[in-house]
Amino acid sequence: MDIFSVFTLCGGLAFFLFGMNTMSKSLEKMAGGKLERTLKRMTSNPMKSLLLGAGITIAIQSSSAMTVMLVGLVNSGVMELGQTIGVIMGSNIGTTLTAWILALSGIESENVWVNLLKPENFSPVIALVGILMIMTSKKQKRRDIGRILMGFSILMYGMELMKAAVSPLADSPEFASILTAFQNPLLGVLVGAVFTGVIQSSAASVGILQALAMTGSISYGMAIPIIMGQNIGTCVTAILSSIGVSRNAKRVAAVHISFNIIGTVICLVLFYGAGSFLPFTFMNDPANAMSVALCHTIFNVLTTAMLLPFSKQLEKLACVLVKTETKSEQFAFLDPLLLRTPGAAINECITMVGKMSEVAHKNFLLSIEQLETYSTEREAVILENEDKLDTYEDRLGDYLVQISRHGLSGDNSRQVSRMLHCIGDFERIGDHALNIQESAQELHDKQLMFSDSAKQELEVLMQALSGILDRAFDAFAANDPEAAARVEPLEETIDRLIEEIRLRHIERLQSGVCTIQLGFILNDLLTNFERASDHCSNIAVCVIETNRRDIDAHVYLHNIKQDSNFVQDLQVDMNRYTLPNP
Repeated sequence: MDIFSVFTLCGGLAFFLFGMNTMSKSLEKMAGGKLERTLKRMTSNPMKSLLLGAGITIAIQSSSAMTVMLVGLVNSGVMELGQTIGVIMGSNIGTTLTAWILALSGIESENVWVNLLKPENFSPVIALVGILMIMTSKKQKRRDIGRILMGFSILMYGMELMKAAVSPLADSPEFASILTAFQNPLLGVLVGAVFTGVIQSSAASVGILQALAMTGSISYGMAIPIIMGQNIGTCVTAILSSIGVSRNAKRVAAVHISFNIIGTVICLVLFYGAGSFLPFTFMNDPANAMSVALCHTIFNVLTTAMLLPFSKQLEKLACVLVKTETKSEQFAFLDPLLLRTPGAAINECITMVGKMSEVAHKNFLLSIEQLETYSTEREAVILENEDKLDTYEDRLGDYLVQISRHGLSGDNSRQVSRMLHCIGDFERIGDHALNIQESAQELHDKQLMFSDSAKQELEVLMQALSGILDRAFDAFAANDPEAAARVEPLEETIDRLIEEIRLRHIERLQSGVCTIQLGFILNDLLTNFERASDHCSNIAVCVIETNRRDIDAHVYLHNIKQDSNFVQDLQVDMNRYTLPNP
């Protein structure tokens, strides 16, 4: 095996990974939101979760993508940690399908129909069909199917390159002497884990092992521990996806790691323990691609069968591994002892929600200032505040849910409900502030400037936004329904201002005063301004709904425009915030 064979092996691995990534992404795109909805609906018991995890992983051909999806769903609060455990176990079984498809490459027969089962024989035809669908289809769905077919063909081509690159090793005495080191099962597990962790694909790792097995140099004694280690290495993707998410989402990665490590340790002890009493004569026999796929499947099915009954214990272990924040990092109201006196806990929450609202208010105003004069110091403050808002929402949400499980009076229950609703709006206002900061950064980095007319219009709009933020946040802090009622007229004013600015922008675009690039940035800004205004309306309506028990939010918003006070306040706001003449 010369240097060019090494190049071919690296190129084959690159093709394999690219094909796997293309196929997986296209399958996920075709599924759209169906996967998430199915996950939420069908994780009521471990067995359903197991079958669902296996089915979805077979569909998207990536256990790593499955785990990343679970981390995201738990981080967003859509799923609970306990619901993911069966899905993770099922995904380990589902990912073995790739090995079976690759094993078809090892089929040897003179029969034409049997040879057609070999992927290298039919994948060129699939590639042709795929590229024709991509180039000729007008429908996005068909183009996605074409990309799936192309991804599969590229994957198989990569497998063939790897197989061709390692085939000279069969006659290499140096390679044979290196392989003797792999008779140590612990070293085999370590190599399998490290290699899979580096390339972040157990399918690719198993594929390379199968390619080596086709040379006849890999025995069962070498292949089995490497396969065990590959399951540990594939956890690297879950670990990376858990960076910067909530502690519950981190626990999804902890479950994945714990499950694979515990399963590997148990199987090593049982298998090699039994081997000391029973003569496993096959251990020195050469493995082939089919037997590697079989060992991979048996190991994953066996570990799942052993650990599925202990799902609750795995969940507890994950909670131990990813602990809650230390006392020095916690907010004071998070002390569980306060839950014995819900009234005191609610008061602490009211204080902390007030601080959260101040951070959201401040961050939005800072982001508006970035549009006028950009500052890297201000950018750092905005990013830091955004992290704070995420932390507030996570901790407050968890704690308020715990409080709501205790017996609460009517007033306390309404207070908890008001806070649960509003912390989401505060967090989303923070997200829109971050989006505005990114638009301001783009303007700054690309040295772009709006026209004088656009600047004057945005200045009026930003004054109106500052006004609605003051009204909504002051009404929330004072829990004042009368002050909250003055938010909706200003929200309607802002909607009309944004509509008029968009129309004027189109006119400037047609006359050549404005560019398409600036138009995209302006549209993003207007969208974020409009949505932030909507969240201010949500906060105000929540205050009104909490204090006036006979009011329904939808009915209130529907009827308010007929109210004389609304019409009067709207006219005042429209006169106060008037766009300059074009």
